[in-house]
Amino acid sequence: MALSDLKWKISFAESASAGRLSYEFSLDANSGKVLLGGLVSYDASLKEELLRIPKSLVERYTPESAEVTKAMALSFRKISHADVCVALTGLTSPGGSETPEKPVGTIFTCIAFPNDILEDRVVFDGSPEEIASKAVDRVADLLLQVLLDKSEQSNVK
Repeated sequence: MALSDLKWKISFAESASAGRLSYEFSLDANSGKVLLGGLVSYDASLKEELLRIPKSLVERYTPESAEVTKAMALSFRKISHADVCVALTGLTSPGGSETPEKPVGTIFTCIAFPNDILEDRVVFDGSPEEIASKAVDRVADLLLQVLLDKSEQSNVK
């Protein structure tokens, strides 16, 4: 696992994935060496109260937005003392902040690394279960790609 090669710890701040990222990640044989844990803040009130996301930010951009997702990643990275924090929000079903520009299926991810931030926005089709599953796979791919690059860079030095 690339995280253990780098001696990095990871945490997850989840909304739309409702803990699924943490769960899936915990199934890896090396997860005990790198996984600190996760927080599910499905409702905006938990984003504000537990993650200390300003209510004004949530009201301005909505709970399911790139801006709130980034704030979640940075806040929980600090709270959890993780080297890497993955935050994910989005719209897996109707009834949130969907618009024609941000339809159901829109997923926002922010991965905060020690000296870098990766932000991602993608729109998936399917049922809520399919959207959540695709989002988890997308995060795994993003993480693996960046961590392998960083691991290779540290081996070159």
